[in-house]
Amino acid sequence: MFHVGGARSALYNWAVARQSGGTFVLRIEDTDAARNKPEWIDGIISALAAIGIHGEDSAFEGPYFQSHNADRHSEAAQQLYAASKAYYCDCTREQLKERTGSEHLGYDGFCRDRGLAFEGGRALRFRTPDEGETVVVDLIRGEPAFPNSAIEDFVIARGDGSPVFLIANVVDDLDEGITQVIRGDEHLSNTPKQQLLWEALGAEPPLWAHLPVIVNEKRQKLSKRRDKVALEDYLAEGFLPAAMVNYLMLLGWGPGDDQEILPYEELEQRFRIEDVGTSPAFFDVKKLTAFNGEYMRALTPEQFAAACAPWLVAPYVPWQPEAFDLAVFEKVAPLAQTRLALLSEITSYVDFLFLDEPVEDEASWGKAMKAGAADVLGDARAELATAEWRSDDLKAVVIAVGEKHGLKLGKAQAPIRVAVTGRTIGLPLFESMEVLGRDKVLARLDAASKKLAGQVQA
Repeated sequence: MFHVGGARSALYNWAVARQSGGTFVLRIEDTDAARNKPEWIDGIISALAAIGIHGEDSAFEGPYFQSHNADRHSEAAQQLYAASKAYYCDCTREQLKERTGSEHLGYDGFCRDRGLAFEGGRALRFRTPDEGETVVVDLIRGEPAFPNSAIEDFVIARGDGSPVFLIANVVDDLDEGITQVIRGDEHLSNTPKQQLLWEALGAEPPLWAHLPVIVNEKRQKLSKRRDKVALEDYLAEGFLPAAMVNYLMLLGWGPGDDQEILPYEELEQRFRIEDVGTSPAFFDVKKLTAFNGEYMRALTPEQFAAACAPWLVAPYVPWQPEAFDLAVFEKVAPLAQTRLALLSEITSYVDFLFLDEPVEDEASWGKAMKAGAADVLGDARAELATAEWRSDDLKAVVIAVGEKHGLKLGKAQAPIRVAVTGRTIGLPLFESMEVLGRDKVLARLDAASKKLAGQVQA
């Protein structure tokens, strides 16, 4: 699944590419067979498309597949070996531990000058410079320097001859003309090694930009084992793509004023990678939800109805397909639009319109059907049988019934709402009753009264 951190990184890359007239390159690093399935690749591409990054835009290039460039990876590794910038090593982890007295120390360079040739089981190690330092030019973090003496002679090809990710990544960047690498800060520790490989292959390293880590409410790094991190999960829950994009763009960067709800086009125009902070960015689901509500309320009625459509069919709905009436839904959609936080909530707001009986919610029933509820239902039923069937007239009836029983409107309408809709919270009651129709409303009031009578007898 596509991590929200990956989505944030992609959006920042996309903004930089489009601002500069450059190209966003999508590469699928698929050399690990255990982590490579076609459906996962399709998921990455469709998730990117959902947030506006897709091949129909001239700034998009790819996808490229790392596995297709395997020969070039091997060729580059051998180029380094031929130039004495890499050497073969037959040391085992046990031997290294025996020499250093620790299983945590890095490689000690034992095979540097042994002159070993390739043989099955021998890894190819890059010869790290003994002196000096590797300075990384980072657009966010300045110019962090890494002493070369602290960088071990790292493996670039395994004992079976297959290149490892570090050199594959560098070679692919070279071949694809990458000039800027914008990625999460967990990769910063690899950057000096990759930069050394760029230089050893005779190329100028790209500019780097390492984005701040994204954390949860406990300020722990977002983890797929502990947190909800997949972009697809948020979209499936009913977050609008535009709201997700707006929120993700603000995880580590801001437009420089108090405005936060902005269309992507304006965010892209204002975005500067140099202004991204280094502090961890808190992924605040409550704030994301508030953003989503703002975006939903900004939709036209037609856009809102279209956005709700996926949640108005199986497997999300309790009604039969033939019971759904689009015209009825469109009448109440504007009422729901001002109340929803997530598109997926639409089902519970409108299900009473398309079911023969409302969904039974025991908590709502217990809260509303207290002493006196039966009298309120009975009197309301009698008045509603002949009332004008417009929301204002229906409200006036319930106000009058409430006054008869010494109840304010909120208390008087509570048992009626539960009888008609099944829940204590939902769409405005009187507009809902108008759309549902007199016959169904009266039938539900009768059913509730009968249920109450049965409870009393029991």
